[in-house]
Amino acid sequence: MMASFFDQFMSPTLLSIPLMGLGLRPPFDSCSSPAPRWLNNRLLTLQGWFINRFTSQLPLPINIGGTKWAFILASLMMSFIFLNMLGLLRYTFTPTTQLSLNMGLAVPLWLATVLIGLRNQPTAALGHLLREGTPGPLIPVLIIIETISLFIRPLALGVRLTANLTAGHLLMQLIATAAFVLLPLMPTVAILTSIVLLLLTILEVAVAMIQAYVFVLLMSLYLQENV
Repeated sequence: MMASFFDQFMSPTLLSIPLMGLGLRPPFDSCSSPAPRWLNNRLLTLQGWFINRFTSQLPLPINIGGTKWAFILASLMMSFIFLNMLGLLRYTFTPTTQLSLNMGLAVPLWLATVLIGLRNQPTAALGHLLREGTPGPLIPVLIIIETISLFIRPLALGVRLTANLTAGHLLMQLIATAAFVLLPLMPTVAILTSIVLLLLTILEVAVAMIQAYVFVLLMSLYLQENV
């Protein structure tokens, strides 16, 4: 039996070697490579349809310069969906419950959007720190507040993804443990608890896909401000 409910979020190791790399492999192994055939199989057709639809819809609110990020954002979303869904299987590890991994992806992408804005349109990028028509005495305060909010963005990206997945997995673990304990004592309550667990599992599947979409959507909004 686990010593703590939070042990499921610990990065697994083998001979003191972290196995995080193996947890990041499924997205790459699950995506099929295009085949030199006129007609593709169902998996390749579904995969191509999803990528085409996503890459055509996501850059719509972004300027032409931001369309270069379409495939990067599509790959990021597919990776997050695979990794989030992977954690719903038994005896598996969810890499996206690690704040270090999420921050390692959020900070470089956010910093890239900021640097692009400072390079291409520095006046507009710095103009976000101070709105037009601001009273003189409020200018220093607003600049400090907007600067803090700018640097909080990558932290919000990483913490939001980590907190939502961790809370969902922990709640599923608590309800599953309660159903297992109540089964010999109160079978009816245990059955009702199992039904709640089934509904929560379906909700967690939706959360896994929605959080991947929210992460990529926020990145596209940050990119929109700087291109």
